[in-house]
Amino acid sequence: MFGTRIVIADTDAAYLRNLKEAFRHADYLVVGEAADARGALQVIFQAEPQVVVLDPYLPGGEGIDLTGIIDEHRVAPVVAIASLTRREYEDFARLPGVYGILLKPLQDWMVQPVIETALASYDRALKMAKELKDLRRELENRKIVEMAKGLLMERKKMSDQEAYKYMQKISMDRCIPLVKVAKNVILHLR
Repeated sequence: MFGTRIVIADTDAAYLRNLKEAFRHADYLVVGEAADARGALQVIFQAEPQVVVLDPYLPGGEGIDLTGIIDEHRVAPVVAIASLTRREYEDFARLPGVYGILLKPLQDWMVQPVIETALASYDRALKMAKELKDLRRELENRKIVEMAKGLLMERKKMSDQEAYKYMQKISMDRCIPLVKVAKNVILHLR
């Protein structure tokens, strides 16, 4: 995607130069660089990139879950920089927030597919997280409505359908969500 904002962090200056050049050719915009973990976090939180490309085990990161912090704050997808050892890229693929891996030595043709895949996967993950949050809220709301119906059935001797219609009518008459009516019923009948 043209103009995608990227922060890069690695200790290998030559690799960083090659990476910046590859990003420039692919129309990406490097908005920050770092060579250590703490510096990387500072640049990442200040520059607000769309993608972070880094070595997850930067110096100064001992005791810091670098990719975990980035993932927890939902800053951007991380693309890990890894050497060609199978063990290393398998470990990196399991880190939180890692949505792609760029191998050393850099192959320019890999840059754009890896970045675009990371962006698309990250967008899907954010949408799924939002859907999950919405579903959890909906389930919680249904539980509250069911509890209120149960109280109405028990205390007011209403049927299941009568209890629901009763709350539904109040909701419509007062223009308030059904779950709010249910909470008030629970508050008054408990």
